[in-house]
Amino acid sequence: MTLGVLKSYPGNPNVAKAQIAAAYVGLDYDFENFPKDQMKSPDFIAKFPMGKVPVLSSPSVDLFESSAIGFYAASAKENSPILGLTHIDKALIFQWVLFAESEISANYREWVPPLRGIRPYVKPAVEAAADRVKRALGALNSVLETKTYLVGESVTYADICVATSLVNLYTFVLDKPIRDQFKNVTRYYTTLINKELFKKYLGERPLCETPLKYTPPKKEKKPTAVSAAPPTPKKEATPAKKAQEEEEAAPKPPPKPKSALDLLPPSPLKLDEWKRMYSNNDTDVAMKWFWENFDPEGYSIWKVDYKYNDELTQVFMSNNLIGGFFARLERAHKYAFGSMLVTGTNNNNAISGYFVIRGQEVPFEIYDAADYESYNFVKIEPSQYEEKKDEIYKYMAWEVDGFADGKVFK
Repeated sequence: MTLGVLKSYPGNPNVAKAQIAAAYVGLDYDFENFPKDQMKSPDFIAKFPMGKVPVLSSPSVDLFESSAIGFYAASAKENSPILGLTHIDKALIFQWVLFAESEISANYREWVPPLRGIRPYVKPAVEAAADRVKRALGALNSVLETKTYLVGESVTYADICVATSLVNLYTFVLDKPIRDQFKNVTRYYTTLINKELFKKYLGERPLCETPLKYTPPKKEKKPTAVSAAPPTPKKEATPAKKAQEEEEAAPKPPPKPKSALDLLPPSPLKLDEWKRMYSNNDTDVAMKWFWENFDPEGYSIWKVDYKYNDELTQVFMSNNLIGGFFARLERAHKYAFGSMLVTGTNNNNAISGYFVIRGQEVPFEIYDAADYESYNFVKIEPSQYEEKKDEIYKYMAWEVDGFADGKVFK
C-alpha cells in the first residue's frame, strides 16, 4: 500500500527516513524526482509554504517536514512497534527525534553546506556548528556505551531519525580521526545503515576518508598589458617529445600504502587456500588439512569472546552484532579467518568464536574496527593447540553445545 508521493531530489537521506519508516510497518511511498526550479512556483508554495523538499503529496494530507512524513508512515499501523508500545518508550522515541533535528541536522546545515559552497562560508559560525555537532555526538556516544538501539531492543523511529541525520556527516566530514573519538556512534551508525531496509533506501554509504575543507573562490586575474612586439612563434614539438613532456608533467600517483602484515616473512600457509578448503569440504576434511598445513610462526589462533553477553537479548540480534563487527573488518579479509557463534536462547545467549590471524599480534586491520573493544581476543599458544583442537573443531563445524546461529569471516 502506498501512502502518497514523496517529492525530492534523489539520494536525500530525509527521503530515506520516511521510506524506511514506511517499510518497517509494511507500507510504501511513491517517489517523484522534483526539479529545484519548481520549488518556488505559486502552486507548490500554496501547498508547501516553506518551498523546500522533501514533501508528501497525497489525497489525505500534504506534509512538508521529513520527520512528520516519516511519523505519518510509522503511525499508519495501530500499535506500531517502531513508535513504542508504552508511553515511556513513546516519550523516549520522541526525545531522540527532536535530538536528531535540533542537535544534529540543524548544526550539520551550518557546518557542511558552507564547505560545499551551498551556503555562505563564515568561519566562526562554521567552527561553532562543528563543535555543537561533536558535543551531540559525545552525548550520543555515552548513551550507546551500553545500547545497541536507542529505545528497547530493536529498531524504532528514534534510530531511523538519528541514523539518517548522520548520513551526510559520515559522508563528508567525519573522517577516521573524528570517528575514533565516537566509536560507539560509528558502531551504531554502520550497524544500522547495513541493515536491509536502510541499505535499500540509502544505498551504499562509504565512510569519509578525506573531509571537506573550505576552498576560497579563485580571484579573477587582471588582464596583462599586450606587448607591442609580436610573440615569437614556438617551435612545434615532435610527437615523441610531446608524449615525454606530458608523461613528465603528469602527477605521479602516490605509492600504495602497505599493511605491516605484508612485510612479514612469507608463510607456507596460504590463507585463501585454507578458506577454499573450508568452504568446499566437510569440516573434518578441512580441519585435517588445516593442522597439516598450519604455520604457527606465520599465523596465530585467537579465542574471541563478546564482553557484554549479559546484555544480549534476542538470538537474531546477537547474530546481527557479529555481522556488524565483520562488516567493519573489511580490510582484514586478506589476513584473517574467523568463525563466530551465538549459543543459548533468547534473553540468555552468548557470542564467542575463533580467529586465525596473520602474524603474532592482533593487527591494525582488526583492532581499528569501531566495536573491537567489545570483544576479548585471547591468543592460543602453540603449546595449547593439542588440548584446544576439539574445541576449535566444534567452532568451525558449528557443533558447539547450545549452538543457535553464527557467521564466518573469510
